[in-house]
Amino acid sequence: MKKIGATHSNLDAKVYNRLKAMILDRKLLPGDKIPQEKLAQDFGVSRTPLVSALKYLEKEKLVQSIPRRGFFVRLFTKQEMISIFELREVLEGLAARRAASNITDKEIQQLRGFFQAFRGLSEISDIKGYAKEDRRFHHFLLEIGAKEFLKSILETYNIIIYSYQVISSEGLVQSPNESIQDHLSIIEAVCRRDRESAENQMRSHLRKSIDILRQTLAENN
Repeated sequence: MKKIGATHSNLDAKVYNRLKAMILDRKLLPGDKIPQEKLAQDFGVSRTPLVSALKYLEKEKLVQSIPRRGFFVRLFTKQEMISIFELREVLEGLAARRAASNITDKEIQQLRGFFQAFRGLSEISDIKGYAKEDRRFHHFLLEIGAKEFLKSILETYNIIIYSYQVISSEGLVQSPNESIQDHLSIIEAVCRRDRESAENQMRSHLRKSIDILRQTLAENN
């Protein structure tokens, strides 16, 4: 792992960004204890900037501190996950609409490149690879459509990161075989610059995750 202590002056911010990326990339899983000594050694920093970054991540609700036990990646309840996806439905729906308005010809070519390895497969077995592509796809649309205040809201409240905190299936609520067609339909709507369809397709896609989470919650009660 690349050391950061010797090359960057603002260590708190660098450690914070590295830890946050590890949570998003699921190198630190929900419920995992965060190995402070190992990470400090891997990063090439002292415990001070690491603890500072962890406390900031705790304020953002990405990690939680348990007295006498340490810091852990936060594990959200099903009800909390439902609330997160309800926010995503509204905000990413708007982002998809704006992406359809703002997308350039070059970005259309990039967008059409997503999920190429999974198109036409009768059964998607590379769950990890698909989950990574899923995260890249949603972030790409946000880069195009969620500018200024909307992007700030999504990033400030870590809405996207929260939603990948499901332990099973690499953080995916829907299986790849169920969601692949949704993703391709969203891509086509945005590439056609069809704002209404892009928003409706995105909202429908995320609403399916809400339905699955609600069903799971009901079955467990």
